[in-house]
Amino acid sequence: MKRLVFALVLLAGSMLAAEEVKDFGRDRLNNSPRHGEWIDIKSGQRTIKAFVVYPERKDKAPAVLVVSEIFGLTDWVRSLCDALAENGVIAIAPDLHGQKFEDLDAARKATSELPKEQVKADLDAAADYTLTKIPSCNGTLAVCGFCWGGGWAFMYANENPKLKAAYSFYGLAPDSPDKVKNIACPVYGFYAENDERVNATIPKAEELMKAAGKKFEPVIYKGAGHGFMRSGEPTNPQMREGDRKARDEAWARWKNLLKQL
Repeated sequence: MKRLVFALVLLAGSMLAAEEVKDFGRDRLNNSPRHGEWIDIKSGQRTIKAFVVYPERKDKAPAVLVVSEIFGLTDWVRSLCDALAENGVIAIAPDLHGQKFEDLDAARKATSELPKEQVKADLDAAADYTLTKIPSCNGTLAVCGFCWGGGWAFMYANENPKLKAAYSFYGLAPDSPDKVKNIACPVYGFYAENDERVNATIPKAEELMKAAGKKFEPVIYKGAGHGFMRSGEPTNPQMREGDRKARDEAWARWKNLLKQL
């Protein structure tokens, strides 16, 4: 009986550990030569925070709006902003959650409670701020997002005609004509082979985008699982080896696309 109880305790402990997603990326931020800063952005009657990283270049730069995963504006997301800036663009990540999470269940609950109208308003506020109040921006704005944020990147392309590109990483794709009819920019999808929940939405989106005369280029990375940009990061303490190759391939593709902004 004691052995059974002990085994159940170990099982419960392992299940609890699986529900935690450890944050990382602080070392990159602390050692980056690029300037990063927190700013306040007015969104209606509210004020939200955003993290901005500037590239080291002598001319004005395009900007990329970064939409986080369900875990909020984590150190990893901010370190990804630094990586974007390293590749020549201004990266701005609005804090849509108002907090960050390591507990997966809490992250899911908090994200499900975010009003869509509020998320859109905050993205609009961040986009307007970037185009009107960041002097080093050259007027070109794109959006990227991951998981939940990847779905929002695709959706937001339909909401903001000023966007020049959208990069959707393993986010759900649109399922009706009204969700693509206003898209004015190309949409580039980055998907994992082992992620049928998300991938099942791709064919319908391809059909809708083609019918509407829009550009949608999805790529599915072999051997990758959902969240491979995070889980394939070499500094991630929970790194999945199978995702590292997909992450590297996705970054190579993304860097070439960023040069086209």
